[in-house]
Amino acid sequence: MIRAENLFKTYVLGGQEVHALDDVSMVVEEGEMVAIRGPSGSGKSTMMNILGCLDRPDSGRYFLAGQDVSGMTKNALAEVRNRRIGFIFQNFNLLPRMSALENVELPLHYAGRRDAVHAAREAMAVVGLSDRSHHEPNQLSGGQRQRVAVARALVTNPAILLADEPTGALDSKTGEEILALFKALNAQGRTILIVTHDADVAAHCQREIYLHDGRIADPPHHEAASHLMAVGR
Repeated sequence: MIRAENLFKTYVLGGQEVHALDDVSMVVEEGEMVAIRGPSGSGKSTMMNILGCLDRPDSGRYFLAGQDVSGMTKNALAEVRNRRIGFIFQNFNLLPRMSALENVELPLHYAGRRDAVHAAREAMAVVGLSDRSHHEPNQLSGGQRQRVAVARALVTNPAILLADEPTGALDSKTGEEILALFKALNAQGRTILIVTHDADVAAHCQREIYLHDGRIADPPHHEAASHLMAVGR
């Protein structure tokens, strides 16, 4: 599903070059649930932006479902992004004056789909919120709002779901429920990437790709031990 080859991305900050990605190569197979993990400044946000077709590498190649998207124009990237990728963010990004159902419908309206209401209802049912369709975000719990965000990501039937710190704004119990939802979606064949700094979140995935200083690395010893304990739970 995803193949990245020798990705480099450099920014200039305060007159100094920062190598956000430094020769990164990785593969994610269709149907995998993979964590991209690392501390602040490790390059994981840059990696997420490139994998999500929000940005392009300075050099290297990125293939999404067999299509080389690394050199595409911004307009072409936007088309791929809208068709193939569903995004889920830490802070939900729901419009406050619209109902849950209307929030889920939005990507389909942008795409000119006439079946927006029907498809949105189906997505709300998948995340177990059919009875909350007409509630506004401020009438929902944090976990319910994140489920709405997941439904919005699912509604276009994307090739991959890309979740950025999806449990970061939730308490631990609600976070576990959202991760259980991701596992259920993955069991249905969805390819899921979770960008996180949290070893416990990564332990819910089939494997993790650990970034440090812009390169793929082994996690620190104490984190590796914590990860193994979490997997054994």
